[in-house]
Formats: sequence, structure tokens, C-alpha cells
Amino acid sequence: MAAITSKQVQVPHGPEAKLVNLMAPVEQRAALVASCNKRFELSDRNACDVELLCVGAFSPLEGFLPKEEYESVVNDMRLTNGLLFGLPIVLDTNSEDIVPGDTVLLSYQGQDLAVMNVTSKYTPNKPLECLKCYGTSSLEHPAVQMVAMERGKYYLGGPIKGLALPTRVFPCATPSEVRATLPANQDVLAFQCRNPIHKAHYELFIRALDAPNVREGAVCLVHPTCGPTQDDDIPGVVRFRTYEVLKEETANPRLRWAYLPYSMHMAGPREAIQHMIIRKNYGCTHFIIGRDMAGCKSSISGKDFYGAYDAQEMANKHAGELNMQTVPSLNIAYTEEKGYVTADVAKAENLHVLNLSGTKFRQMLRAGEDIPEWFAFKSVVAVLREQIQTAPPRH
Repeated sequence: MAAITSKQVQVPHGPEAKLVNLMAPVEQRAALVASCNKRFELSDRNACDVELLCVGAFSPLEGFLPKEEYESVVNDMRLTNGLLFGLPIVLDTNSEDIVPGDTVLLSYQGQDLAVMNVTSKYTPNKPLECLKCYGTSSLEHPAVQMVAMERGKYYLGGPIKGLALPTRVFPCATPSEVRATLPANQDVLAFQCRNPIHKAHYELFIRALDAPNVREGAVCLVHPTCGPTQDDDIPGVVRFRTYEVLKEETANPRLRWAYLPYSMHMAGPREAIQHMIIRKNYGCTHFIIGRDMAGCKSSISGKDFYGAYDAQEMANKHAGELNMQTVPSLNIAYTEEKGYVTADVAKAENLHVLNLSGTKFRQMLRAGEDIPEWFAFKSVVAVLREQIQTAPPRH
């Protein structure tokens, strides 16, 4: 059982077990803005990181990593004090004008989000960062391409104070808000995803609630990432709509739903650790982890960058230190004879397994064909069909 606080919920990450809140009091915000001598426009990814820092999802961090902390996380997957941390949280820029000592107003799409005291400006070793964090420095990896081609020449480090959270079309509950919805003294499983949820996924997290290391009465926090991800993924706004209709269709009292403004790195094992730390801060005690979690393929050869169980092994290795438990997601198959069963049962009983690939599913959506009810929820199909028929063609 994971440790709990006096309020009988999971402790936040860090030696002080304290949920960070970087939002400045309302009466201080005008003075903070007035103190700024520079302005900086955030990218979509930057804005996600600012929001997660401000609400405490990256507890115990209080800002973007300075050089020594960045290098420690890159090389050792730990902060300089030894605390486990999966991926470096950095603010990138090409600006020659911003220097240590500056007070910078961080804005996003016309909205002032935070004020940053710049304490560090450095040129990162991007090839080393990619090799250590993603296991490769090849541009065939989407995050390597992001670091090399999207991120600026310099990284800025320093503490931030929040002014406002980004205005989004979907609400992203803060860690404290999510914690307020969780049952006291009870196991809370986290289910991470970045795609629409189909029936096999649903079976995974419903069955995980009955895992041997999960207590009776546990709940599952379905916590999809809705920030930027791979170019060919379904847009976050559309994914959000699929989750909302599914929440209504299933109306399952053992589920909690929230949305995470996190930008995926597809970093496999390292990202598994990052996701566990974030979900720990949201109050979860258990993390459901599947095959090839946060994995990706070469954009040229199609070869997987990570082994199917690399992320699970990394998560299991550090679960105790993170004060969490892992629940491996079952390998589920749909059979004509018995519906959804584990793949082992399907094989042992020689059952007839039905399959539908993601590519075939998308083709059927475009063509207006009926989608098998065993594969997808009707409500989700309706949202996806509307999106796929109105989206501009890809070139």
C-alpha cells in the first residue's frame, strides 16, 4: 500500500511530500507584471509545462530547470538532490536578449500566464539529451526531431509565479481539484492514454481494478494527455470530446475523469517514470502500464525504438522509490465465443479472435461503414466520424 497523508491520500513527490502551488495571489499579480523587463511568447508545449508547473503536477519543481539540474536529470534521471525525475522540464528560446537577472513575462496566445526570474541561460547538449532521454539521437524519433528542430538554441532556468492558467476548450483539473474527488484511504489507479478509448482499452482499466495488488473499492482515474503529441495523432480537442461522450455513455461510478495538459515525448521508459510522478502528484497510488507504453516507431523504417516491456521494467524498478505500485495491463482479445478475454485464455481454449487494425478502422470511418460494436463505443465513433469527414486532407 502506498503511503498516505493525514488526509488519507497519496503523498506528493519530493522530500517534503508537498503539493507545489506556484499561482501568485491575485493582489500580487499586477505588481509582478509591472516588474517584468522582457516578454516571451510560449509555444504550445511551453504553455503546457508552465501550467503543469503552476498547479503542482511537476512537484516539487518550482520553475524551469537551471543548467546543473538539467544535466543531472539528463544524465542520471534525478535532480541534484537525488530525487527521481524522468525528463527535464526546460524553457527554450533563440533570444539573444534574455539573460540571467531578467524578469520575463511569459505569455501565450495573448494571455499572460506567468512571470519568470531567469537565473540560468545555457546551450544544451541536445544530442546527449536525446540519447539519454529517448535512447537515440536519430531524427527518426519524433521527440528528437522536436528537440533538434522545434526547440530554440538556448534553455532558460529559473523559478516562476503563475498569473493565470491557459484558456482551453477543455477543462484541466488541477492536482488539488482531482484529489478532492478521490475516496479517502483507498487505492487510486491511473490510466494514461493519448488516443480515443475503444472497448479493449476500457476492458483494460476496468479489469485492472480487480488486480491482485488492488484493494476492493478502488477507483480508476482515467487521465488522458490532451497536449501536443505526434503529428499524426488525433487533435487534443477531438480526443477530449470522445472522452466526454464515453464518460456519459458508461456512467461508471468506479471511474474518475480528468484531462492533463501534457505534451507527449514518446520517450518510452523515461516517460513512464514521468507519468508516474505526475499521477502521484494527482493522488494516484497505482499506475496501469501497458506494452510499449509511450513508445514510437522510426519515421523511416517503422521499427520500434523500445522493447515491448522496457517501460514496464523501468516502472517496476522504481515503483517502490516512487511510493507507487504498477498494474500491468492485460493482453486483451475479443473472441466470437466469449467476448473479451485475456489472450492466454483465447489461446488455451482455441477461441476465434477478431481483429481490427487502427488503419482499417480509420478507413471504415472515412467510408461511412458500420464499425463493429465489439471494437468501439457508438458515442466515440460518432465524434470520430464527424472529425474525420470534416478534417482537411493530409498531404
